[in-house]
Amino acid sequence: MSTCNRPTRRLTALIGSTLLALSFASSAVMAQEKVLRIGMTAADIPRTLGQPDQGFEGNRFTGIPMYDSLTQWDLSKADAPSVLIPGLATSWAVDAADKTKWIFKLRPGVKFHDGSAFNADAVVWNVQKVLDKTAKHFDASQVGVTASRMPTLRSAKKIDDLTVELTSSEPDAFLPINLTNLFMASPAQWEAKFKAVPASVTDVAERSKQAWIAFAADASGTGPFKMVSFAPRERLEVAKNTGYWDPKRTPTIDKVVMLPLPEANARTAALLSGQVDWIEAPAPDAMDQIKSRGFKIYSNPQPHIWPWQLSFAEGSPWLDKRVRQAANLCINRAELKAFLGGMMGEAKGIVSPDHPWWGNPKFDIKFDPATATKMMAEAGHTADKPLKVKIQVSASGSGQMQPLPMNEYIQESLKQCNFDVQLDVLEWNTLFTNWRKGAKDPSANGANGINVSAAAMDPFFAMVRFVSTKTFPPVSNNWGYFGNDEFDALIATARTSFDDKTRDAALAKLHARIVEEAPFIFVAHDVGPRAMSAKIKNVVQPKSWFIDIATMKMD
Repeated sequence: MSTCNRPTRRLTALIGSTLLALSFASSAVMAQEKVLRIGMTAADIPRTLGQPDQGFEGNRFTGIPMYDSLTQWDLSKADAPSVLIPGLATSWAVDAADKTKWIFKLRPGVKFHDGSAFNADAVVWNVQKVLDKTAKHFDASQVGVTASRMPTLRSAKKIDDLTVELTSSEPDAFLPINLTNLFMASPAQWEAKFKAVPASVTDVAERSKQAWIAFAADASGTGPFKMVSFAPRERLEVAKNTGYWDPKRTPTIDKVVMLPLPEANARTAALLSGQVDWIEAPAPDAMDQIKSRGFKIYSNPQPHIWPWQLSFAEGSPWLDKRVRQAANLCINRAELKAFLGGMMGEAKGIVSPDHPWWGNPKFDIKFDPATATKMMAEAGHTADKPLKVKIQVSASGSGQMQPLPMNEYIQESLKQCNFDVQLDVLEWNTLFTNWRKGAKDPSANGANGINVSAAAMDPFFAMVRFVSTKTFPPVSNNWGYFGNDEFDALIATARTSFDDKTRDAALAKLHARIVEEAPFIFVAHDVGPRAMSAKIKNVVQPKSWFIDIATMKMD
């Protein structure tokens, strides 16, 4: 079994002291302001400079609240999947003659928090910050969490103040979806920070780096909330942006305070003691107590897969398909769901059988340990000669649900099918960084599998980045180096299908083959459980990784 390390315990103690200080906040101030306090699963505040880290919890809490993207997800409905809608772009279309070019029409009258105008120049600047190494403001630290999520975008060109042309390396129907991950930061605010760097710093790259550090502490986006204060590993405070461009999302909550609370029990205790109003992923065994104290539990099936991603590097124990399929047949997902208080969906693939991308795979993922044991024996692995595997996992993190108890459950389950599993437990952001480096990198520490949950609302996120030979590390997240000509051809058909029905049919063929080849152990779909105080109103828990704080209200 694995436990959290000492740095994590020290961090928990630090967070505890922060929460104690918050609990003694002036009651007069609290009475005047509507302040929402959130306990995140992350061990640190996600980066605030425009491109968050900490997985999609970063997008959820320091991306979407403070920034906007050209396209965004509709988070206003709980009874239908989130779909792509206009954000800072009012419309977009691919060039009929050259499908590597897209024209985006921009929303007029939008201002950054510093008062400067959002326009085509700002879009070009924000594309350059992660793609153009010759740009003064290029920031390598933002590339990993951005470029891998929009791998075909190559450049942006201003047509006029409210029109921009984006160019991709190849025809790519997924590009508008990918752009939900490119948040627009203020060029004017960054330039002010750049000019404020001491004149003694003459190296442009170093001046740029210091400017980004200063920007992160005094960020400026166009989002519904703007930064008030920021203390790494302690707290982020944002206030409502009364001049926000969308009246439907102009906040009524005055301030939001975000706190890193990586341990489920610590989060739950903070909620029950009144130190926070909202926690992500509460402890499963505390659900009844949470509800009995008047708090509300929100959940909804999410486009999400919680898997083990397997290595196909030379010498990996997962190269035999019988072994991969056996592992998928050896997990009692219904029992794991009960263990989590019902807060998961049982995975039979990356998407569920009712999804348009399902595709009817020939391999049926279910609990069948007898067949699994037989397959393992055929592959040469018995109780006396178990197959040793090593998996890198996290102690917490966005979308990771309850990673330690879940992985320990799988570790025990696979014993019955002659697997000997070793867990290598890392801090979440370290694991997330390793994910892009790949199974062949020293950061894998000899592991031949990695447990990082993944979003499944975007075809690239859901499937392409895991099975394309073009997304081997460090390009994107094909950590295990799985892929071949067959899969590349299936991907090409889907990527160049600009009609939704044709694209979905191509993606269904791709998904069926992924399930059959089993480059993952498919375990769970998240339902995004979060517990909130009853004083938080107008909460919409969408079928998404994300949630919109801006439209919430407080008593």
